[in-house]
Amino acid sequence: MPRKHTSMAPAVILRVTALLRFILLVAGAATATATATAARFSRVFSFGDSLTDTGNLVLLPAGRDVPERRLPYGQTFFHRATGRASDGRIAIDFIAEALELPRLKPYLAGEGADGFRHGANFAVGGATARDAGFFQRRGLRSVPVSLATEMGWFKELLPLLASSCPQEQRKITASSLFFVGEMGGNDYLNAIFQNRTLDEAKTFVPGIIDAIRSSLTELVGVGAKTVLVQGMLPIGCEPRVLELFKLKHGRSTGGDGDYDADTGCLTSFNELAEQHNRVLTAALDELRRAHPGTAILYADLYRAVTDIAVSPRRYGFGGEPLFACCGGGGGPYNVRLAARCGDEGTAACGEPSEYVSWDGIHYTEAANRVIARGIVKGRYTVPPISLSVSSSD
Repeated sequence: MPRKHTSMAPAVILRVTALLRFILLVAGAATATATATAARFSRVFSFGDSLTDTGNLVLLPAGRDVPERRLPYGQTFFHRATGRASDGRIAIDFIAEALELPRLKPYLAGEGADGFRHGANFAVGGATARDAGFFQRRGLRSVPVSLATEMGWFKELLPLLASSCPQEQRKITASSLFFVGEMGGNDYLNAIFQNRTLDEAKTFVPGIIDAIRSSLTELVGVGAKTVLVQGMLPIGCEPRVLELFKLKHGRSTGGDGDYDADTGCLTSFNELAEQHNRVLTAALDELRRAHPGTAILYADLYRAVTDIAVSPRRYGFGGEPLFACCGGGGGPYNVRLAARCGDEGTAACGEPSEYVSWDGIHYTEAANRVIARGIVKGRYTVPPISLSVSSSD
């Protein structure tokens, strides 16, 4: 008697199809990331905001009076202010060191092609993912530099590095690491610190991710083969945000779900960061499928910081990870919203290496080292690969 043919159940077909897609995605990512792992990058080009800026903001009119222009910023490593928003080096400095490349010069220093033989830093403190017009239409103040602005600077520099020869330009981009630092934080903070609701800030997420996706597509289009994209930091762990919430609501602790029991961070603000990161990682998955020849890596800044917040002593810090080193407010966060680090009435702590937060928004050199090493060793990257040249980094 002939065997009766039976069709697979629709649910089984869907599961098999999904599994095959996942296998193909992993295989494609493995091929691209294997190239990234083996590569010795000739240059690094970086984009972002104050977490990545090595001195561009202080060269702009918008940075005329910012505290990053003076000590105690830069005191730990450089012994002078360099425009970095830290007491010393920032994450991109440590990433360049791990790749055995010089620290990146700010693009606006205008040193010409010879000054950027090992790459350039286009990041600007206060930069946003969305353009200035987006904020103007909503009555919000912002630094007039967006991710698109920074991309424009890169496209101006590239022909200078390769004498306008497209083939040479693609050789440069193919052998470079492109680091897109955290973008979108200032978009959200512009709203939060200008008395807009958290719900309004959450509506910014799709447009911010679209702006990041557009810039990444441009980088792939000019021949980028390795792109490292940093996610959103845990906004609810920022001492200045915690202080703002405390002043508005009259408390810094509570059992009503405002504060995470493990970290002391604000859960509602961290949910915004988590939403951003979910949408961002989905966009990166789409880009990987569309461009299987490019290694598009996600750097999980959120997990890097919350790991420290949960167990600060494990990473060499003191027991108060939400307490700013440089401030003047005392209280639970050492923050005064009316003043910033370096202003009259503020002071830096004696041992910045024991602190996670430098000034209530940015990280100390010690925290930046931990974050960067976790990224270059693959602990905080997706897919989890090492970018480090030396096994000792």
